[in-house]
Amino acid sequence: MKIIVLHIIITIIITFFTNELNAQVIYPDAGSWNTFNVDYKLNKKLSAVFTEELRFKENFTRLNLFYTNLGLEYKLSNMLKVAIIYRFVEKYQDDNSFSFRHRIMFDLTLKKKFDKIGFSYRQRVQAEKRDIYSSDIGYLPEWYSRNKFTLKYDTDKRYTPYASVELQYQFRNPREWESDNTLHRSRYSIGVDYKINKKSTFGLYYLIQREFNVVNPQYLYIVGMEYSIAL
Repeated sequence: MKIIVLHIIITIIITFFTNELNAQVIYPDAGSWNTFNVDYKLNKKLSAVFTEELRFKENFTRLNLFYTNLGLEYKLSNMLKVAIIYRFVEKYQDDNSFSFRHRIMFDLTLKKKFDKIGFSYRQRVQAEKRDIYSSDIGYLPEWYSRNKFTLKYDTDKRYTPYASVELQYQFRNPREWESDNTLHRSRYSIGVDYKINKKSTFGLYYLIQREFNVVNPQYLYIVGMEYSIAL
């Protein structure tokens, strides 16, 4: 298992520098993501999950979007769990209107701990429709695969630092078909979670999102806050 983790880390590093060498004209921006999570345990294996998130862009000055997640998470074993989640997105447009989007996500998450180091891998397949009633192609879904790798360090205290990388692969997007069947986005983040009590956690993180293999690639520099409750 340690060899697999090392291989994943090396692959991530190679991918990062490859993207840097192939960089196009970049459009940078800074923003914030603010998240509220609720995890309600229905029984020992099944949980209901709820998330609200508000995002700002253009150097924190303009509303970007807010979304709501509703889903179910099932624990197959101590190492493995699956989830199905629905997301409703309201994205603010430049003309002061909203773009309404519906997304369904299927997650498979593997977790393993090596002494004080916790490793997790999440595979997500998602489909999204946008502007169904106001666009001629709104009924056509966008399909993506997202792979996220996370390392956490157990300090034996209330603080848990972590680092993560997420790589997104585009299967099909009728609006950006030139990027079909390519890896086109990465996210790199570092953060820390603070355990307030047995049920509540507050987190801070810094995230860099980079696009490539797209017409107008953008770099985002994100400051994030997250509050989670387990019931």
